[in-house]
Amino acid sequence: MTSILYLGGTGTISAACVRRSVERGHDVTVVNRGNARRDLPDGVTSVSADVRDAAALEEALGEREFDAVADFLSFTPAHVSTGLDVFGERTGQYVFISSASAYQKPPARVPVTERTPLENPFWKYSRDKIACEDMLTAAADERGLPLTIIRPSHTYDEQLFPTLGGWTDIARMRAGRPVVVHGDGTSLWTITHSDDFAVAFTGLIGHPGAIGEDFTITGSHAPTWNQIYEWLAQAAGTEADLVHVASETIALVAPDLGPGLVGDKAHSMLFDNAKVQALVPEFATTITFDEGARRILAYYDAHAEAQVVDQQLDAQFDRLVAHARSVA
Repeated sequence: MTSILYLGGTGTISAACVRRSVERGHDVTVVNRGNARRDLPDGVTSVSADVRDAAALEEALGEREFDAVADFLSFTPAHVSTGLDVFGERTGQYVFISSASAYQKPPARVPVTERTPLENPFWKYSRDKIACEDMLTAAADERGLPLTIIRPSHTYDEQLFPTLGGWTDIARMRAGRPVVVHGDGTSLWTITHSDDFAVAFTGLIGHPGAIGEDFTITGSHAPTWNQIYEWLAQAAGTEADLVHVASETIALVAPDLGPGLVGDKAHSMLFDNAKVQALVPEFATTITFDEGARRILAYYDAHAEAQVVDQQLDAQFDRLVAHARSVA
């Protein structure tokens, strides 16, 4: 039985990986601050501790060692430093969750592979992930850290919308109001359901061929953004009035959206998954977003408390629609 410690374990991606690990018979422990966004399956050991506090982690976990530590919660080198201090000597595999947004933007060529340069001048989140990778790679070289790096792209589940406005977009659609789509809506976007991601991820846990390697895990489903919005509209029982706005304009009017848009979603992104599939041949896309959209709407329609309209973003969308139609 493989023992796995998940730092996180209740997020969009990690919750699916925890479920899959339990299904495979692994001994799973989850550590976070106890504010779970998703339920943990039976059989998981839950430890409450601040993962940013090395002393608290040491106290909570005692002398326990793990075959693998899956780090879903490190976003800066300071976070990584804490993880290395606590877990660097007590695991047979340190799995760091980086991001495919760290790959070169805009990409010089697609599909993107693990050898595509890591370079994103637009998004600090991505640059911080690159710095984390650099620190961990140095630890692997200097200390023999048994490192595996994972780069997901856009991974979702029934609680996470992929669009700019999330539930705000659905509320606008159902009210017959236009929704904003970046660019002309025809760029290709690889989108992966977390259940599919979990197959690849758990297949790499404990795999000797994964030590010292990096892997992109994204799946092969890459619809256009227009298709993504239209599938959501169909699942919501309505139609989508799509208004296309340049990504740079959206970033000016709604600056909170800017880095992740200009630094990631604005570009067509296709990925080569040959490397991970060589080790985990059962990994494939089984849930495409037409089905994913139905699952998302089913969840939100059953959870009225989750149907929150972002009033500030809603007003920003109105400004963008008015601008687009005034220059059309």
